[in-house]
Amino acid sequence: MQKIKQFTFVLALLLGFTNVHGQLAEEHQAHNTQTNPQEESGFDLVGTIMHHIADAHEWRLWGEGENGFSVYLPVILWDNGLKVFSSKGFYQGNHVIESGGEYYTMYHEKIYKTDATGQLNYDADHHPLNAKPLDFSITKNVVAMLVAGILLLLLFGAVARSYNKSETPKGIAGFLEPLVIFVRDDIAKPNIGPKYERYMPYLLTLFFFIWILNLTGMLPGAANASGNIAFTMVLALIALLVVNLSGNKTYWSHIFDPLKGQMPWYGKMLIYPILVPVEVLGIFTKPIALMIRLFANITAGHIIILSFISLIFIMGTIAVSPASIILTLFINVIELLVAALQAYIFTLLTALFIGMAVEEAH
Repeated sequence: MQKIKQFTFVLALLLGFTNVHGQLAEEHQAHNTQTNPQEESGFDLVGTIMHHIADAHEWRLWGEGENGFSVYLPVILWDNGLKVFSSKGFYQGNHVIESGGEYYTMYHEKIYKTDATGQLNYDADHHPLNAKPLDFSITKNVVAMLVAGILLLLLFGAVARSYNKSETPKGIAGFLEPLVIFVRDDIAKPNIGPKYERYMPYLLTLFFFIWILNLTGMLPGAANASGNIAFTMVLALIALLVVNLSGNKTYWSHIFDPLKGQMPWYGKMLIYPILVPVEVLGIFTKPIALMIRLFANITAGHIIILSFISLIFIMGTIAVSPASIILTLFINVIELLVAALQAYIFTLLTALFIGMAVEEAH
């Protein structure tokens, strides 16, 4: 049984590599055909990698062009009223779409207002100068987050029903209970203290939500939600609100009166103009550290994997494919660990910051 599990695991990794390899090969061929057919070795490494890790208004599941399959997601704009239409036209050669008397075009997955010709005006750095409507579109990352949320509801709904039927955890409950106990005993209790129960729902949701997104983001053709700076920024903002709204008198007095009478008033007048701004700045640097840590680690993993696969096209020979496959599989295994590790670190640091906010004076 153990050998079967190991074989299945390796087979899944190989299938994942094959899927990504095939997509890169098709994009490589399309790039050569469209840009310069005479240069068979031309390969846009940066463009290919950024295409795979960036958000999009379509979800390409496999293949390219007519040989591929994509789910075209709805575009939802607020521009002199609500505008809703499919993103399909943007990806099938229609550079401008009319909706409600307004014209829109897409450039690097950003939607801009334009005229009937679809032309954009650029500045010296080739950045569009056209106005952008408020974009509330359901992008690939949004769909991934919705799927992760549904999985959370299904998993913990099944756990709740299992405990209602029996006190002994079975099935999914038996698998998740050690993880829940781990979050409680190794993250919440040591860092928050006696008030930990109040924050357990938030910490459990945070841990499993990030972990699920990290794992699903490793699947071929999946969305890179946890490697998106906007996503990690929102998580950090929520942590900022939870920490500071939980702050007690001791927490705030430490920020605005850190020395607490341990220095005469004239000494405080000299050092507090430096010390207090540093403490206030620390309120914001903590969630910024959470935001950057998760974003950088997940994005770096995807870039490394895609870079190793791209070695075949950069070198222009399949002779490097064995090394490319071995390195890719090695990083994939490490990424399985990183997926759980980053969820743990984000939850741990959040619990630590909450503990600092609710700690009573000694």
